[in-house]
Amino acid sequence: MSQASNVSNELKATVLIVDDNSDNLDVLSGVLRPFYKVKAAINGELALKVAGAKNKPDIILLDIMMPGMDGYEVCRRLKSDPSTANIPVVFVTAKSETKDEQTGFELGAVDYITKPISVPIVLARVSTQLALYNQQRELEVLVKQRTQELEDTRLEIIQRLGCAAEYKDNETGLHVIRMSWYSRFLAEQIQANADWVELVYNAAPMHDIGKIAIPDRVLLKPGKLDQEEWRIMQTHVECGVEILGEHDSDLLTMAREIALYHHEKYDGSGYPNGVSGEDIPLSARIVAIADVFDALTSVRPYKAAWPLEKAVALLEEEAGKHFDPVLVPAFIECLPRVLEIKDKYMDSFEE
Repeated sequence: MSQASNVSNELKATVLIVDDNSDNLDVLSGVLRPFYKVKAAINGELALKVAGAKNKPDIILLDIMMPGMDGYEVCRRLKSDPSTANIPVVFVTAKSETKDEQTGFELGAVDYITKPISVPIVLARVSTQLALYNQQRELEVLVKQRTQELEDTRLEIIQRLGCAAEYKDNETGLHVIRMSWYSRFLAEQIQANADWVELVYNAAPMHDIGKIAIPDRVLLKPGKLDQEEWRIMQTHVECGVEILGEHDSDLLTMAREIALYHHEKYDGSGYPNGVSGEDIPLSARIVAIADVFDALTSVRPYKAAWPLEKAVALLEEEAGKHFDPVLVPAFIECLPRVLEIKDKYMDSFEE
């Protein structure tokens, strides 16, 4: 413990002591202050306020018998609040019967110290619980880091596969980057849930993954496709669905949804199943606009880019036919951000 007293105040753990008796607060504060930063609360309501503040305590020493809100209720509320649920709670009380200890542990307390306190026991118990809590937090950080690494890797694979399909089709992988951003902007514009917006952004690159399975004689044909070739081209939707498969992953589920529905049209004249209106998933209705807009306004080796005004006019003309009539004006409101991305991720043959 002597080493702890030499640690700078900024690095010391914070102990919150809760007791309605000021003498008890003074005693515990005197024991702990040489080694820890100490906060005190004289009732349950104040304890909850201190525990829920921005700078949360690292451990709470909690009396049980207090007027108004007793220690059991304080512990119950701490454990029901996600922001304080993990803070270790040690009951410090004169209630020493087995059933009292059992009640405390059932509520989520990690230890139980009886009054009158023993200084060595208090210091040892607090030190032990803080060490365990620090270890738990370090493990949680490592798990989050590893989970994020796996998620980043999966996203990178998805984006690379999306680019692979575009390289085969349009000789560029930047289309999927641009239209993914456009999709994100539109999802944000309609005030979709932030997590859902992120899913749309990350799933959109896979919309045409099925084109990998289309023969080059069809996919790369410079002229107009005949009826049979067009039938083959349309099968890229089913191919994409098969490639993506069925998974528990929300991301891959949405990618499959977008791949299946993004060529459907609002008036039911699209493919592969002639789905119409809001029966087309919102994710696919968003991607349809982003995909077509980028295709129209981008240079390809076989075509010039449409002027912005002409592309916007087509979106407005097709509102209610090809596109969701509510989403088209929302997309147009996003154009300043859309054009920034378009300039940032310009294809090399446009420069």
